[in-house]
Amino acid sequence: MAKKKLKKWGLLALLCLLFAITAGLATFAFILRDLPDPEQFETRQIIQSTKIYDRTGEVLLYEVYGEEKRTTIPYEKIPDHLKWATISIEDKDFYTHSGFDVFSIIQGAIIEPLTGKRERARGGSTITQQLAKNAFLSPERTIIRKIKELVVAYELEKKYSKDEILNLYLNQVPYGGNAYGVEAASKTFFNKSAEELNLAESALLASLPQATSYYSPWGKHVDDLMRRKNNVLESMFELGYIDEEEKERAKNFEYTFAEQATNIKAPHFTLEVQEYLASKYGEDFVRTAGLNVTTTLDWELQQAAEKVVFEGAERNKELYRGFNSALVAQDATTGQILAMVGSKNYFADPEPENCDPGLNCRFEGNFNVATQGLRQPGSAMKPFAYLTAFERGYSPDTIVFDLPTEFAANNPKCPVLVNFSNNEKECFHPQNFDETFRGPVTLRTALAQSINVPAVKVLYLAGIDNVLKNAQNFGMTNLTERSRYGLSLVLGGGEVTLANLVNAYSVLAQEGVKHDQTLILRISDSKGNVLEEYKDISQRVIDPQYPRIINNILTDIGERAGLFSSSLPLTIFPGHQVALKTGTTNDYRDAWTVGYTPELVVGVWSGNNNNAPMEQRGSSLLAAIPIWSAFMEEALKDRSLISFNNPEPILTTKPILRGEYITNYKIGSQSYPQIHNILYYVEKNDPQGNMPPNPENDSQFENWEAPVLRWAETTIPNFSGIYNQLIPFGANLDSEVADLNSSINITYPENGSFIKGTIPVQAQISAKFNIRNIQLFFNDLLMDNRIITQENKEILYQFNLVSKNTQLQNSLKLKVIDEFGNEIIKEIILFR
Repeated sequence: MAKKKLKKWGLLALLCLLFAITAGLATFAFILRDLPDPEQFETRQIIQSTKIYDRTGEVLLYEVYGEEKRTTIPYEKIPDHLKWATISIEDKDFYTHSGFDVFSIIQGAIIEPLTGKRERARGGSTITQQLAKNAFLSPERTIIRKIKELVVAYELEKKYSKDEILNLYLNQVPYGGNAYGVEAASKTFFNKSAEELNLAESALLASLPQATSYYSPWGKHVDDLMRRKNNVLESMFELGYIDEEEKERAKNFEYTFAEQATNIKAPHFTLEVQEYLASKYGEDFVRTAGLNVTTTLDWELQQAAEKVVFEGAERNKELYRGFNSALVAQDATTGQILAMVGSKNYFADPEPENCDPGLNCRFEGNFNVATQGLRQPGSAMKPFAYLTAFERGYSPDTIVFDLPTEFAANNPKCPVLVNFSNNEKECFHPQNFDETFRGPVTLRTALAQSINVPAVKVLYLAGIDNVLKNAQNFGMTNLTERSRYGLSLVLGGGEVTLANLVNAYSVLAQEGVKHDQTLILRISDSKGNVLEEYKDISQRVIDPQYPRIINNILTDIGERAGLFSSSLPLTIFPGHQVALKTGTTNDYRDAWTVGYTPELVVGVWSGNNNNAPMEQRGSSLLAAIPIWSAFMEEALKDRSLISFNNPEPILTTKPILRGEYITNYKIGSQSYPQIHNILYYVEKNDPQGNMPPNPENDSQFENWEAPVLRWAETTIPNFSGIYNQLIPFGANLDSEVADLNSSINITYPENGSFIKGTIPVQAQISAKFNIRNIQLFFNDLLMDNRIITQENKEILYQFNLVSKNTQLQNSLKLKVIDEFGNEIIKEIILFR
């Protein structure tokens, strides 16, 4: 019985085995049914180029490998060192294997798919396999294609000798720049025949086939190319092809590359797209699959961007010895990049007079500052510190003192009262850009006029970690080295790219909603199948109230006027509400301008690729502003007005948070006015909460308090006799302090009234100190800027306002500033 059962199972197993063999053979035969003949080199598949278009799909920006530049040369005319270099980096066992390497197959087919890791710099297939793939097969990454590749490689090894296979490979393989084969590659990159190549040039060419776009001598990964070239030379040395002296001489060889053909539009943008495609789909696939790529680029805006960047950089070269500039424009509502200029001229040679000894400033033109240049943003970081402070409970009217301040607390080398001749590295006492200190200022004024000392105080109050968290959430993903960042962060203590900075400002424009940046609208293959299509990926990263406060400040032309002076017209665009922030590092290495409407964000950087400082002549912020202004004028000309939403009013009982630097306490009719720094009145992590019982416990208190008291003693008459007297027990905070601050009563028009034509504005203004400046704004546009030279504490203000760009709801605002810089604002709403 048992024998019959065993026989039955044995027969069944035999049948299963025969079925498996038959099925396997059938499958194998199916796979190989259309296998090409290795002899059919002239009838192999036609390569289709990938085409990259602008957002309309009509302007061709670039054709990736659109045609094969190839000149076949005999084996004996190919230099031996080029053959050796190729074998050393691509297939060390070429002369000993039978067409494929088992370990590499296991690595590529099993280990890499399981781990998700793929080495760019390591060759996986043998030279024979690469020849099989490039000559006969599609670039798809499938097991079936891999099996075909192995079979064709095996047949090639049977048909041809090793030298013949190497010759076919060197005349077949793509090297980038549409160059196929060593002769075309040599002509393309070195403008010489392959037989004239030296060892160093041969090693570099041998480095290219593994990733032609990534390692392009005209691309942005030249340092990686040089490292790979050196790896080739090391391998040649280890295999005995060259000696130590030859290796070192080739490593130190200075290359001169031929100029790149200029059949490419928007080169920095387009090559970013090409790199994205190669990274996602593979270089072979992009080179041969005939993709149609519709990008986000607005060709008209791109042309305008290239023009203003080139003209501006040429101007800066003469004025400031700043040789380069870059620009990024982004649709704030979608995250789509509309224009990108990574340098003034992609095809330009380096500026030799701009190259300091020991600094690498090669490839000045094709280096993409917009996406590669990690540069200090200077004051362009300030809005994110202020935003965080507002989020934590501070108001735009909060008073801080702009005075010489030492922020290195409790350091005997750093006196509390600043001495600017003190150059100890441990000390930190920043100057303002104009070397002027303004005394008490509101956060609104401090941000709008980009004043340094208040910005550092705001960073301390908001907390560095909190500011970094918001900056990263907004898109500044490069700010990751927390241990490097201190209170200088708002003056340029970290590095970001222009593209990331523009993306972060787009979150401000969108009131706290972040849209992922993208270059792509649609990708389809040669058959029309859609591989990828734009889809907005967005998330809210902060409550809209706080970006609205920043937008309200950065669109305030009146506040901005103190910073820009005669250059103010460059920041104004009639019929549009535009927010603006500049940034300049203290050593003048980088100048930035980022400005935006609710729909459009534009950022400009100016400086030098080798990080050499520009020369300070006049105002260094003018290195970037004219470029930005010229582009915005072009970009906004056909756009309709879209206004920013106003923030909700912020109510507080603390005088220091509502614009009053003098806090008055009373018992009956007796007043006890106080003047102190903000840390006297608020606990920095809870500004709206109770006053700190022991403010001196804050590490910064003494350093902030001492200059305030010295300022008050030298500025306010009879300060020591009236102010900062001991407050008796039972004294109450005088919430009105009407006798110590300016007041404004707008008598006409009334709040909420309807307007038409000319508006006769009237207001009664009174103040404790002499009035020096009265400013009238209509929808945040400065309409009257009246300087008061006479000693006057009460004024009847009158002005005939001719309203332009009247909206359904309008803001009329009066600002009064006294002789000590105290200011008060009165705003009413008017309807059309």
